[in-house]
Amino acid sequence: MVARGGMARFWSLESLQMAAADGGTESSALVDDNGSEEDYSYEELCQATPRYLQPGGEQLAINELISDGSIVHAEALWDHVTMDDQELGFKAGDVIRVLEASNKDWWWGRIEDKEAWFPASFVRLRVNQEELPENCSSIQDEEQDADISKHRQKIAENKDQMRTNVIQEIMNTERVYIKHLKDICEGYIRQCRKHTGMFTTAQLSTIFGNIEDIYKFQRKFLKDLEKQYNKEEPHLSEIGSCFLQHQEGFAIYSEYCNNHPSACIELSKLMKQSKYRHFFEACRLLQQMIDIAIDGFLLTPVQKICKYPLQLAELLKYTTQEHSDYNNIKAAYEAMKNVACLINERKRRLESIDKIARWQVSIVDWEGPDVLARSSELIHSGELTKISKQGKSQQRTFFLFDHQLVFCKKDLLRRDILYYKDRIDMDEMELVDAEDGRDKDFNINVKNAFKIINRATEEIHLFCAKKQEDKKRWMEACESERRRVQEDKEMGMEISENQKKQAMQNARKSRHGKMKGVSYNGCPMPPPHQSLHPIHQRHITVPTSIPQQQVFALAEPKRKPSLFWHTFNKLTPFKK
Repeated sequence: MVARGGMARFWSLESLQMAAADGGTESSALVDDNGSEEDYSYEELCQATPRYLQPGGEQLAINELISDGSIVHAEALWDHVTMDDQELGFKAGDVIRVLEASNKDWWWGRIEDKEAWFPASFVRLRVNQEELPENCSSIQDEEQDADISKHRQKIAENKDQMRTNVIQEIMNTERVYIKHLKDICEGYIRQCRKHTGMFTTAQLSTIFGNIEDIYKFQRKFLKDLEKQYNKEEPHLSEIGSCFLQHQEGFAIYSEYCNNHPSACIELSKLMKQSKYRHFFEACRLLQQMIDIAIDGFLLTPVQKICKYPLQLAELLKYTTQEHSDYNNIKAAYEAMKNVACLINERKRRLESIDKIARWQVSIVDWEGPDVLARSSELIHSGELTKISKQGKSQQRTFFLFDHQLVFCKKDLLRRDILYYKDRIDMDEMELVDAEDGRDKDFNINVKNAFKIINRATEEIHLFCAKKQEDKKRWMEACESERRRVQEDKEMGMEISENQKKQAMQNARKSRHGKMKGVSYNGCPMPPPHQSLHPIHQRHITVPTSIPQQQVFALAEPKRKPSLFWHTFNKLTPFKK
């Protein structure tokens, strides 16, 4: 917006308060479906919340524990993929020993014998840091039965306390999370909708996704959770049934997580203009939100769905099989892990289409529809010899995607350049093994061969691999392609036309040199920080790069990450 005289109008707290007064019919309180108010102020939350859950408290608590000589562990919410020796790489669920947390964004930690920096937002601090002794085998003397009994009673009491700790963390984080969702919906979305000159409906849909639906769902979930919470004896709380009751509702996070990369891109575009930066900051102050930028608030639902399996896993650890909630907690853990797996699979597929798009634009003389018109995942790649009916052999590089097999020819001089030759529709094909020796269909001697036959036209494609192991891998890949197509159909796995279009646009921009360096999800990666060696220097410079706030893996993925993109990088010129 521009004021008279052409001066840019900076958003102030007062201007937003006036705008809020104009829409005074809307209540700022959290009203549930029965009309009761559930409005939590930060003062009330802080009184009932452990300090490590309060803003900035986790960092202080960790440093105090470390300075006292305590061992502090954190669990990874998702993968941290890095090629820098100064950063600690890990997978979702890995346990990291935190050695220093003086910086709020980057912590220093260790996995096995590797020490390096890692992004603090990628992990969850364990509630219970101390491990319980497994047995009392050190006490052998029969005269010490009384001591053994007391020892076992103490262990039971400790286990109850540890279960109480996890239960209280679940309850407290849920209440804080509801407050964050409320702040996003009332503090940001409501104000944005009042300023139609600044935001289009499409922009708001991209930035905030379906977070209002998540807010509504989480309020119902928390309400049921509160009913099951035993305030007097928290360790007796039976909350497993709540997760099972709402497990289908958690699928709502899939849409939000899929949209999150687009939200980051759209938000970063707006933040380049000072009027938007001032506007969002004024929204935060008006709502009396904690000092976290809007992108940090928008990341909270992504982090939340990752935390549930970890929280339930820790709760299950301190729930005895005799506990009335044991079976429900165990089932809830599996259910939430599956929810996270499904979201992870969709997320992984979206990441895959960006890579496929970048690969396609690097192919010379491409013909026909884009790969993304039918495919969303690379299954296998490598070199094969294709033999024609006339007995002519052609060395080609093949790329097996879901639904289609694309083959290219390498440039004679530049072996990293590929020329498009053709593709085969796998939906009409049948895989047939070919024995070594003379082939009856082609009347030539073959070795390490297999065929793909069109069921409708009876057209036969004959391929020969260099080694028996290569042939085996190709045949397994072709069978896997059929299974995955069927799984996608059953799962309802679809990539929208808009997402495919965006992926191709980003890839073409990158190809034309508008993005320097390899991009991820259409976003240029930040420059690497200074290369220092942790082995020779304990307190090295904190990384200046900002970790990509993406969900690389939310839980145990159903499929292992493909290794074939490494082959892509070798065969195609991603950067010029």
